[in-house]
Amino acid sequence: MKLLGIGSRINHAEFGKGVVTNVTSKHYWVTFIDNGLETIDLDSEFDVIEAAEDDVDTVSFYEVERSLKSILKKWSDVSEVVTIADKWKGGKLIMQPGDTNLKSSEMPIDTFFRKITMVRDRLRVMEQKINSSNLEEQEKIDLQQYITRSYGSLTSFNVLFKLKSQQFVGQRSK
Repeated sequence: MKLLGIGSRINHAEFGKGVVTNVTSKHYWVTFIDNGLETIDLDSEFDVIEAAEDDVDTVSFYEVERSLKSILKKWSDVSEVVTIADKWKGGKLIMQPGDTNLKSSEMPIDTFFRKITMVRDRLRVMEQKINSSNLEEQEKIDLQQYITRSYGSLTSFNVLFKLKSQQFVGQRSK
């Protein structure tokens, strides 16, 4: 069975006339004049009005989208969803100055947590950029040690993270 290419026009007994807009390994995505977008099995019964001669790429939009998300996550500062520990949800951070004549400051702890995770994500991006740079290997190692120490300085905030796997990790003692 030869697959139809994108742009092929068909007539389906149930959905009527339509145009193939995507092809996956199992389905045609067809936009029908009267029924909108439908997916039909490759071996469905329909009449071919006009077959497009394009080579069919059997990668679905879903697979392309998933790949793109993976690439963006790896190479940009688009980050994973990081959840604050339940006990802190809705809480507030109160900063009380040592001088009692000065006013204290408050902020929602969720806002503070978001800022902390942004710092973590930017450190990760910096780490990736250093590792993929043209720097000498020793320079990469030196910069990596600074980043590791930065993570270590931020471990005090690990109490805010719901998942241990998302916490800051500094240099381990040997």
